[in-house]
Amino acid sequence: MPALLAAPSHAAQTVPPPPPVTSTVPAIKPAPMPLPVLTPVQADQLRTLLAANAMAQGLRSTPPLAAAPLAGDALVRAALDQARAVHAGRLAPSDFDKNWGMIPPPYDPLPAFADAVRRDRLAAWIASLPPPYAGYDGLVKGLATYRAIAAAGGWAKLDPGPDLTLGATGPRVLALRQRLAVEDSAVVTTGDSFDAELLADVQRAQRRYGLNPQGVVSNQTLAALNVPAEDRVRQIMANLERWRWLPQELPRDRIQVNIAAALMTVFDGDTPVLSMRAVTGRPGHETPMLSSTIHSVVINPPWNVPTSIATNELWPKERKSPGYLKRNGFVVNGTSLQQAAGNQSALGRFKFDFDNPYSVYLHDTPSRAKFASFDRLASHGCVRLEKPADLANLLLRGDPVWTPDAVAAAVARGKTIRVSARPVQVYLLYWTAFASANGQMNFRGDPYGWDRTLAAKIEARSAHQITLQLEDVL
Repeated sequence: MPALLAAPSHAAQTVPPPPPVTSTVPAIKPAPMPLPVLTPVQADQLRTLLAANAMAQGLRSTPPLAAAPLAGDALVRAALDQARAVHAGRLAPSDFDKNWGMIPPPYDPLPAFADAVRRDRLAAWIASLPPPYAGYDGLVKGLATYRAIAAAGGWAKLDPGPDLTLGATGPRVLALRQRLAVEDSAVVTTGDSFDAELLADVQRAQRRYGLNPQGVVSNQTLAALNVPAEDRVRQIMANLERWRWLPQELPRDRIQVNIAAALMTVFDGDTPVLSMRAVTGRPGHETPMLSSTIHSVVINPPWNVPTSIATNELWPKERKSPGYLKRNGFVVNGTSLQQAAGNQSALGRFKFDFDNPYSVYLHDTPSRAKFASFDRLASHGCVRLEKPADLANLLLRGDPVWTPDAVAAAVARGKTIRVSARPVQVYLLYWTAFASANGQMNFRGDPYGWDRTLAAKIEARSAHQITLQLEDVL
């Protein structure tokens, strides 16, 4: 037996060393960073910058009331409050709805602010705070435009009446022209006849509102045109807030789903390289906001039916029409249901998996009719894609095995196959206001009521953070 493993003899037992001494003195936390001291000139400059920035970034809907200006530490803390609001939003983690899975990480603006004071670069510091995205910048410009429209009186409400379309005449047509011209400088504001030029004007407006661009002004188009300018301002402000929840640097290759508009876009930087219609969750079955990474493509996926859908929808159909489940490819596995892969599968031929606590994913569907609709909020929360094979081929591009022909052949064989894909970040986002490449604002409805909810949460939070509102600063 090796000496190091031999048991010690009773005649010569060794005394074990004493246990290590552990200190009971608590670790000393580093002292908090002191607030920088502003010169009088810097204090004046900072007050001016904060006032302009609060309005430009949509932190305020109206200019602040005249009040005694803050100075010293109070002014510095107000600047730090605004920096957090512009950089990471105004909500605390506890304020986020369970479906808003985009909570930004904590942000401490003090080190950068202190450096800006030391180097006398306050303007550059303020400019560095907003999200560095073209989509955010477009909303900032749109906010200024719609604030100016609201300040000038907004637009007159259009009266209800018969549908207006090509050939219509009368004072309602003139009022329509004047209403459209407020948002579209190409519209001629004189004339009471609905001609071909006005038809094109109406179609442009309908596209901006996500409506069917038929050129017929019916109740749905009237409702969109009659939303007050002040409400559009608040809508833009809500979407600016959501942009602040995103990381400061988005991956160059990424997939974005606009839940409210039911559109999916693949980006290379700020350039869209693939776009398609989607079907997102209907109210009551909301598609959550989240970010994750697509890690695999499932070809010919079976559908493991969620318990709620099985209980509320499928079992009642089976009771009403015995044999319904078998006819539609469902198999009972204990207490759960699974629909076999194939033409009947609710997931179609492709499923795109990414980890998330909501159990949602992107997928194909055999039900194609909804993609032709302009109201595409109809799923249970997952995102159905109009052209899933195109996305699969894009994600697998460069893989020598999974060429488009190989993918098509695998689909035809019908066997379920999971293919590891090049990891691509995916973002499910709720944009009800966004700017086109030409700067034109686009609006959608607020189907989940999240704009209203967000505004209420911000107001409640701001009631406890008076310095954030800058009433006492300026």
